[in-house]
Amino acid sequence: MAALKEWAVVCKALEEGRQILLLRKGGIMEYRQGFKVKHNKFLLFPTFEHQSKESIQPNYLSMLYSVIQNTPTNGKNKITSYAEVADIKEVSDKSILRKLEKYHIWNDRYIDIRMNYNSKRPMSIILLRVYKMDNPIEVDVKSEWAGCTSWIPIEFPVHSNNDGRQPVLEDRRFNQIVDEIKEVLN
Repeated sequence: MAALKEWAVVCKALEEGRQILLLRKGGIMEYRQGFKVKHNKFLLFPTFEHQSKESIQPNYLSMLYSVIQNTPTNGKNKITSYAEVADIKEVSDKSILRKLEKYHIWNDRYIDIRMNYNSKRPMSIILLRVYKMDNPIEVDVKSEWAGCTSWIPIEFPVHSNNDGRQPVLEDRRFNQIVDEIKEVLN
C-alpha cells in the first residue's frame, strides 16, 4: 500500500475534518517533474520534519504544539488515517490560493515560498476524503523513507467497503466543502 508523507500537523487537521485539501508542489527529489498523484487511495504517513510555526496560520499553533509533543522517538511511526482522492486541480495563480485559506492550515508566507519553489510548475490542489482508522498501525521507519520524497510503500492491506475506518466528515458536510472549494477554483 502506498503512503503519502505529510506534515503530522496537516495529518491531524485532515483527521479532524478541519481541512480536506492538500497543496503540493513536490520535494527536492521531485523537482524536475513536480508532484504527481501516483495513487488514488493511500495511507497518510505523518512526518515531523520541516513543519514549523512560521508556516501555519496562528489558529493552528496549538495543534502543532500538540503534535510536536507526540513526536515518535522509538524509530516507529503511527498511521491513523487513510485518504481517497476526490479531485485534483492545478493552480498557478496565488490569488486563488489566498481564497482557499479557510480550507487549509498554511499561512500566506508559506504558500508564497511553495509557489516560488520550482516556479514553472503549478501547485496541485488535491481534495481528499479522509478516513480515521479504527485500528491504527505502527510501522518501523525505514532509512530509505528519509528525505524529501512524497510516496513510500508500506505493507498494509486496505479493506474494501470502509472496513475498519470511518470518514472524518459525514457525506453532506464533505460534499458542501467540496462544492465551496470547486466554486473558488472555477
